Amino acid sequence: MEAAVLAIPILMVVVFGTFGILGTAFWIWMLVECAMREPADSNDKIMWILIIVLTHWIGALIYFLARRPQRIRETGA
Repeated sequence: MEAAVLAIPILMVVVFGTFGILGTAFWIWMLVECAMREPADSNDKIMWILIIVLTHWIGALIYFLARRPQRIRETGA
């Protein structure tokens, strides 16, 4: 009985820790992607970097789904 009681918190730490690490890795990937490949001819680059930095993985997901495909179509990179 006690082993089952201890297994649940350990499993939760593993699951949430994995999601946290993956979310942070995705956030860093989108931040680098935006900083390196977004055209610097307007304020879009600064705006997207601020959105990604201030909203963490949610901003990175918005950038990934909304802006990244549009940028790839426009610039090919």
